[in-house]
Amino acid sequence: MQAVLLAAGQGTRMRPLTDSLPKPMLPVADRPLLAHTADAAVDAGADELIVVVGYEADEVRDYFGENYRGVPVTFAIQESQDGTADAVRAAEEYLDGEFAVLNGDNLYDPESIESLFSSGPALATFQVADPSNYGVISVEGEFVSSIVEKPTDPPTDLANTGAYVFPAETREWLDVPESERGEYEITDVVARVIDEYDVTPVELDRWLDVGRPWELLEANEWKLGDLDRRIDGEVSDDADLRGTVVVEEGATVEPGVVIEGPALVRSSATLGPNAYVRGATLLGEDTHVGQSVELKNTVVMADSNVPHLSYVGDSVLGRDVNFGAGTNVANLRHDGGDVRLTVKGDRVSTGRRKFGVVVGDGVKTGINTSLNAGVTLSTGASTTPGEVVTRDR
Repeated sequence: MQAVLLAAGQGTRMRPLTDSLPKPMLPVADRPLLAHTADAAVDAGADELIVVVGYEADEVRDYFGENYRGVPVTFAIQESQDGTADAVRAAEEYLDGEFAVLNGDNLYDPESIESLFSSGPALATFQVADPSNYGVISVEGEFVSSIVEKPTDPPTDLANTGAYVFPAETREWLDVPESERGEYEITDVVARVIDEYDVTPVELDRWLDVGRPWELLEANEWKLGDLDRRIDGEVSDDADLRGTVVVEEGATVEPGVVIEGPALVRSSATLGPNAYVRGATLLGEDTHVGQSVELKNTVVMADSNVPHLSYVGDSVLGRDVNFGAGTNVANLRHDGGDVRLTVKGDRVSTGRRKFGVVVGDGVKTGINTSLNAGVTLSTGASTTPGEVVTRDR
């Protein structure tokens, strides 16, 4: 079966991390987010991956190439990002027979995707606390009876997870009218399939829509927790590695370092001396975390540096970031409330009592900078020595 992976969007809710990197290529444990979706499709039996690309498409092409894990890869171009039905329509010319569609910025429980692929016309659902933010699925007997997009009064608590198996005839139904949001919605296509076929609902055991920075942290918490301990790099005899820790070949862990997993130290990264890493923490390729630095539950993307005497907790640092000595991140509100973050111009709750900062590519902080919980530093931003930053920059 062919699997269409939707990976063309700009990921505006994830900015500044997506200013020059497509959201599906953000790091989740040891591979990009999209690779986890591709792995789920391949493990479920996909014999071809059709990856729909648009924004920063070369990043996706360079990673996947012409074959991924022995499965051929075809790239379809969505010229403008006009909705999910339009994205599938971009792949139409490559489709032949029954096909699957998966959102490239979602994490799916792999075993459930296997069930989806073997269930004929089918869609994947997940129970959520607030279904009004999703397409909502109703089921009668063994089959799906309806789908409604973001209703104010949801008929069920089953969210549409953006994972489908469509019959071949669906190719003829992709030309749907524009929605009130000005997009061409895949839910209109799904509604037609429900009218014409018996569509099986497959409830996922686990699912995550990775749309905002704190969800990227949650994605890493999930996938880092799935790793098996492996030490391939150079680790000092004086380092203390506890629990599920992976040190890739070419990485260096210096004396006095303590790592409490799950944690991943990627190739060419250096850690220490005397650093403390705990929680679900990812150190990307060619990162440097140095003397007396403490990292907790944090993603540090490739080529970034936290060299001296810093604390960084529950945060996401982009690529080529440099924190000056003594830069410290606050990750807790004194009133005990959830930390709020700016997403597309609105200040919204992260749903987390502990959350630090989001830092775009190329950010540099001066020594002894203090960053307040929920601050975003835009791509290329900087601070001066001793500065206290309480608002986005």
